[in-house]
Parts: sequence; structure tokens; C-alpha cells
Amino acid sequence: MSDLPLADAAPPPFLLEAALYCADLDAAETFYGGILGLEKLQRMDRRHVFFRVGTGVLLIFNPEETEKPPRNPALPVPGHGARGPGHVCLAMPGAALERWRKRLQQAEVPIEADFTWPNGARSIYFRDPAGNSVELAEPKLWA
Repeated sequence: MSDLPLADAAPPPFLLEAALYCADLDAAETFYGGILGLEKLQRMDRRHVFFRVGTGVLLIFNPEETEKPPRNPALPVPGHGARGPGHVCLAMPGAALERWRKRLQQAEVPIEADFTWPNGARSIYFRDPAGNSVELAEPKLWA
């Protein structure tokens, strides 16, 4: 941990993007774009598909492709990847959660958990096609 005074630093960062890994990008595109209705921003062959989530972006990468060294010297993104299930939580107004639960059930997406946290925020958990844990939660979860 750094002991630099915050007054001398730039403003604190905010979350711009988050990444999950899924080898089957077609299934991920159907799930996140079709079932969850996220706006697709970009798809690059078998490497990735990106979706708009509010002001941020959800990056879905094929780990087989992102572990490879960068091919474009103008975009020297280091190789990366993860194996096994990850997690993402998407904010959803409480009044909309029941409609989302029904939508997921109609799409035959099993609900793993649906409960209210001690602070009163409700969360619904389910899995994407790669086994990643996806949560829809009221924003007050972290208020």
C-alpha cells in the first residue's frame, strides 16, 4: 500500500471495464446481447465480444486467444486470461428485478439464488454459458 497523500494524487479511478472469459463467443453473444439485452459494441472473430453496460463496458474474451502475445504493435495489450468461473454484478432497480427473474426463467436460465441482503438490497444470481456467476442487484447493495 502506498502512503502517498490523496491530495497530491489525481482523482480516484472509476470502473471503466470488467472482463469475463468464455471460449464460446457465439453463446456469450446470445446470452449477453439476446437474453440480457446489452448493446454489442464490437466483436472480433474468435477473440472477443464487448457490450455496453451503463457508462462502462463488459469485455467477454476467449481465453485461448487473449493468452497469445499481441499481434498488432500499435495495440500492445499484454496477454491475459483466466480459467474457471468469474463474477460480474449488474445494477438493476429493485422494481425491475422481478421482471428480470421472469425473463431469465422464460429463457430457461436457472436462478441459483434470489435473496435480500441485510442492508435491504436484493440480488439474483445465475450463470452465463461459460459458468461465470452473473448477479443482478439493486445499486443500494454498495451504498
